[in-house]
Amino acid sequence: MRAMILAAGRGERMKPITDTMPKPLIPAGGKPLIVWHLENLAQAGFKDVVINHAWLGQQIEAYLGSGSAWGLSIQYSAEVTALETAGGIATALPLLGDQPFLVVNGDVWCDWDFKQAIGVAANLEAQAGLAWLLMVDNPEHHPDGDFALDPNGQVSDTGVNRLTFAGIGLYRPALFAETATGQPAKLAPLLRLAMSDRKVLGAKHAGIWVDVGTPERLTKLNDRLALG
Repeated sequence: MRAMILAAGRGERMKPITDTMPKPLIPAGGKPLIVWHLENLAQAGFKDVVINHAWLGQQIEAYLGSGSAWGLSIQYSAEVTALETAGGIATALPLLGDQPFLVVNGDVWCDWDFKQAIGVAANLEAQAGLAWLLMVDNPEHHPDGDFALDPNGQVSDTGVNRLTFAGIGLYRPALFAETATGQPAKLAPLLRLAMSDRKVLGAKHAGIWVDVGTPERLTKLNDRLALG
């Protein structure tokens, strides 16, 4: 299975840090956010990783190189301007193959075990699903959540018990079949369309998850990691 790390965002709320450094390279617990993902992917047995980038993307390539330092093979999908999540994934599809693939936001920190992705992918195909989303309890900065998750693992856009999408998911290439390459496109409309056909599955993660979207959240994450 291949994995993609989304690293093209500008990181407006992290200014002035992101004026000179791409958000995924911001250190947390002594190492860049994106390196946490690479280490966890390698430990889980992944070999091939795709990283998209736009803002200061050459810094990402210069720092990570071929990925050999982590026992990985990294390919890059460069974007002149950020293409949003669906646009970035659709543009990178030739690098991702024709099987389900894992996608991780470059600006989150999470202790979900990537080894679980293999079983998730098999179940996704068995149920003819198009997407699987990792969900978490709603953080203070996003109290209304994104989608509802029922006891059978079905994700929908309706329901009262809404959770937050963690920015970690598995997708089948067919989800992006109608998405133009090289053009900005958001992921949520594609997911909602697939949800209307009951083709989006998910699970709740009860462990640690941090959306490192502001300097304050970065400080809290650093404090937490310092405690081990």
